[in-house]
Amino acid sequence: MSTITATNPAEVITNIPPRLDRLPWSRWHLRMSVALGITFLLDGLEGGVGGSLAGALQSPQTLHFTNAQLGLASTGYLFGTVIGALTFGYLADRFGRKSLFTWTLIFYVCATALTALSWNLPTFLLCRMMTGAGIGGEYTAINSAIDELIPARVRGRVNLFIGSSFWVGVILGSVIAVAFLSDAAFGLRLGWRLAFLSGLPIAAVVLYMRRHIPESPRWLLVHSRDAEANQVVDGIESEIAEHLGSIAPEQKTVCIQRRTKDPIRNLAVLFQPRYRGRAVLCMALVMANSFFYNSVFFSASLILLRFYGMSPANAGLLFLPLALTNFVGPLLLGRLLDTVGRRKVIAINFILAGCALIISNLLFLHAGISLWGQVAWWSVAFFFAANAAGSAYLTTSELFPQQIRATAIAVFYGFGTLFAGVAGPAIYGELLSRGNRLPIFWGFMASAGVMLLAGVAQAIWGVAAERKSLEEIG
Repeated sequence: MSTITATNPAEVITNIPPRLDRLPWSRWHLRMSVALGITFLLDGLEGGVGGSLAGALQSPQTLHFTNAQLGLASTGYLFGTVIGALTFGYLADRFGRKSLFTWTLIFYVCATALTALSWNLPTFLLCRMMTGAGIGGEYTAINSAIDELIPARVRGRVNLFIGSSFWVGVILGSVIAVAFLSDAAFGLRLGWRLAFLSGLPIAAVVLYMRRHIPESPRWLLVHSRDAEANQVVDGIESEIAEHLGSIAPEQKTVCIQRRTKDPIRNLAVLFQPRYRGRAVLCMALVMANSFFYNSVFFSASLILLRFYGMSPANAGLLFLPLALTNFVGPLLLGRLLDTVGRRKVIAINFILAGCALIISNLLFLHAGISLWGQVAWWSVAFFFAANAAGSAYLTTSELFPQQIRATAIAVFYGFGTLFAGVAGPAIYGELLSRGNRLPIFWGFMASAGVMLLAGVAQAIWGVAAERKSLEEIG
């Protein structure tokens, strides 16, 4: 039963958010999570394919790129995600989550198909930027919708579980790249083009699945569409009751502030005393995570090619153990976010990821480690970094008001990636081109250092958001 009381044009008293938070986990939640979370799998697929093709794209049979040009292409992809996040994040707060689900995915599909047709560095770079823009736009709309529809008591672990599907995509992309590049299949000349097309069938299925995802009731309330919000929640409750039995009425109410300004103007709340410290913390977490991943992940295959003699055709195999530990980490530790709590768990994961990278880095500098030993230590670092990464994006989506949630996610994701992640591949491409271990050592020490600093910041200023409704936190 709905309780909606509009006390004045600027706010509404309603029980709709508590009704969403008190729902038992159901097949509806699972279906919604899969349809939305597939974005992470597609992004991982792009990362797995792109990373696995790094050696192949240097071949004279393909585009004959240098290390620096590969770094530039990776930077272009990341820069595209920044532009896409900022643009589509604003549109998601302005026009709704549901309308963006379709358009961002279509944009991605077109861009990745065009990548397979590129013939030189400028065309490849442009297509990678466009692909990144589609993925960046997906992140902002999807993260907002997931948080606004998932019950508060399991929001942390579900976010991390969904985010871990990124690594299923990485594994899939790595296997596809290795298979397509083999002489028994298509070889280098054609295989790299077909590998970039591998995400199209998945995207087509997702486009169909998303037709049945409703608009976020919380977004509808903020935009004074109360009747639609109630209709959406009634439909969700009805479907769940068919499978799990009757659901007890919810008497608790919350006050929802209406949107009275454009989302960009609403961002001024980030400078208010309540949100200023949160904004600085979120930027620190996202920047540290972005620099860590986009430097280490981009460099990994090139390091094994140069210093350990790995074959370009087998470079994709590197990503299998790395992706596996990134996937398993959130599955094993994600529930701790909702039990032990956000502040402790997030801080510990950032710090342990940094420590593991320091150890592997020292072993690399002194050539005291084998190829698979190097991969094993990177895997340990990523086991904890995966939880840190998912927690960073969860934090940015939890700590700010409904009116600016997607825009805030876009700002922190966009500028964090711009200032830390975009520079990573270009910097490490240059370090690798010097041909010795010492420059790479110092680059990785910088990545480890920012993870340690972010962990300390979280331990001091983190917010205990576990099992709390978004309205209570914001």
